[in-house]
Amino acid sequence: MTNPRTSRPHLRTVSITGVGSYVPDRILSNADLEKLVETSDEWITSRTGIKERRIAAEGETTSDMATAAARKALERAGVTAAELDLIIVATITPDMPFPSTACLVQHRLGASRAAAFDIEAACSGFVYALDIGSHFVACHTYNTVLVIGAEKMSSVVDWKDRNTCVLFGDGAGAAVLQNRPAAHGLLTTCLGSDGAKAGLLEVRGGGSACPATAKSVSEGMHFLRMDGKETFKNAVNAMVTAATEALERCGLNIAQIRCIIPHQANQRILSAVAERLGAGPDQVFSNVDRYGNTSAASVAIALDEAVGAGRIHRGDLVLLVVFGAGLTWGAAVIEW
Repeated sequence: MTNPRTSRPHLRTVSITGVGSYVPDRILSNADLEKLVETSDEWITSRTGIKERRIAAEGETTSDMATAAARKALERAGVTAAELDLIIVATITPDMPFPSTACLVQHRLGASRAAAFDIEAACSGFVYALDIGSHFVACHTYNTVLVIGAEKMSSVVDWKDRNTCVLFGDGAGAAVLQNRPAAHGLLTTCLGSDGAKAGLLEVRGGGSACPATAKSVSEGMHFLRMDGKETFKNAVNAMVTAATEALERCGLNIAQIRCIIPHQANQRILSAVAERLGAGPDQVFSNVDRYGNTSAASVAIALDEAVGAGRIHRGDLVLLVVFGAGLTWGAAVIEW
């Protein structure tokens, strides 16, 4: 009898075989926000590059959006829900504390044989999920893994705080991971974190440290709070470091990357990261002007749109680079 502890098959390559995304129908423009808080289109655009964002409909949940994105990714990969072995959902806005959003998606898809769990790495979540999911495929544990980044950020935004409410939107993006023979696929991932700076970007209420009470709700503890200046500085430094390390691991330089997809936090961060990496404007994909910051869904939505727009073709090298609360950050290099 073969001992599974000592018999280890060679690692397989892991490719993204299908992508999909979903954004709600409702558009919240900067002009609309002028009616809610003291702000202006010029103020928002000049500081963030954001012109509008999508907001989930009443009753529309994170799992609803995740399921919609997942169905598109499965269709494009030519995979049925019954073939899924594992579903990973990256989110900081789950439908509820438990059960996991991934289990809700599993049921709605009809993926009856798939294991399912959530992870939380804020805006870095999709790359974290990509890294985790790829290991299951590479090690022959599973053949088909679905990773999803999905957020309903409108549910944790304080619509009276002009410094944060202008930044965020709702949506979901998904990718199917499989081994594709003769393809290199995911070349490397680099992940990092710094819990010493957790207070820069947080929702303090709702957990075991600050359970929901009338007092916590009245004090706005369940809304997102951010130190914008420090978050900006840390985001640029961390994203540049992660991207540089990922490229070095692969023996690549930035000029060889066909498409760079950064976390869509705001345009100033995207521009600063591109400049420090030495990337040309034609290399960087951005949709932050239309969707704002959708947290874990951000790079997943952008990846789907970049593929759909013809910015990425088979054999192209793609760089994903992210940063989020935690603090967390990461980068992934993919041969498409």
